[in-house]
Amino acid sequence: MEIVRALDAVEPRHRGAVAAIGNFDGVHLGHRAVIGEAARIAGDLHAPLAVLTFEPHPRMFFQPDAAPFRLSTSEGRASKLEELGVDLLFELPFDDAFAHVTAESFVDDVLHDALGLRHVVVGYDFNFGHRRRGTPDMLIERAGHLGFGATKVAAVHESDGAVYSSSRIRQCLTEGDPRGAASLLGAPWEIDATVEEGDRRGRTIGFPTANLRLGDLICPRLGVYAVRAALADGEGGTGGWMAGVANLGVRPTVNDRGVLLEVHLFDRSIDLYGHRLRVRLVDFIRPERKFGGLDELKAQIAADAARAREILGT
Repeated sequence: MEIVRALDAVEPRHRGAVAAIGNFDGVHLGHRAVIGEAARIAGDLHAPLAVLTFEPHPRMFFQPDAAPFRLSTSEGRASKLEELGVDLLFELPFDDAFAHVTAESFVDDVLHDALGLRHVVVGYDFNFGHRRRGTPDMLIERAGHLGFGATKVAAVHESDGAVYSSSRIRQCLTEGDPRGAASLLGAPWEIDATVEEGDRRGRTIGFPTANLRLGDLICPRLGVYAVRAALADGEGGTGGWMAGVANLGVRPTVNDRGVLLEVHLFDRSIDLYGHRLRVRLVDFIRPERKFGGLDELKAQIAADAARAREILGT
């Protein structure tokens, strides 16, 4: 998948695509319905399949002091889109100038003139342009006048009738229900981040860990999880997804500061420092708690690892 991050980087070969448009935070099943419809149309037209999205998330631009809420990083979103067969990702910078682009200018100048899109697909609730005055119906009408197609995809509902939404996924994660989140996402929720240098304390007790910070991602319920992990850069010869156990928390027993995801991979001995690691939360094992000392902590980690192996079938 090729990524284009600015309008002035668009080349003639990038034009003529069918694009799904949206933030696609988390790339949940509702998002996948929009992308799937774009893929169907792209196939009929023998055109490249594209996604048009924005970075940072507009909510981060308008509410810079808000608590972290994102379900996926830019890199994590790109990985998921590539897995869905997207050929081209337009990831446009969302800044003050872009925030003031009118809905009409977005259709005329961005979609038609700059990107030369052949067809666009949006969700039923897609609003765009300055003060979010653009609607899907307005987009369809204006695109028709300009000579390119536009499609609005209806809401996708869960079995209980609720609409798939990022807010429901966030609720599942904060309540410690990664399986519920996975049912909405179509895959386990994952953290995609670069492994950072730690204090190597895990090695001294027989459980070496890869340490990741959440950054702008939402913080799920603190505690221990059964996980699967894979190197995002495809290096290391790991052979795909690896089973493990992870603690998400502030490490109260060792008086650390800041939320950290510490991932222990089963039956692996590989150097992960500096690599991007994708970690999927499969199931919640227990809440984080403080222990009386390292011996007690070590015993609990062993029990947690055994439970994670049971859950993952490894």
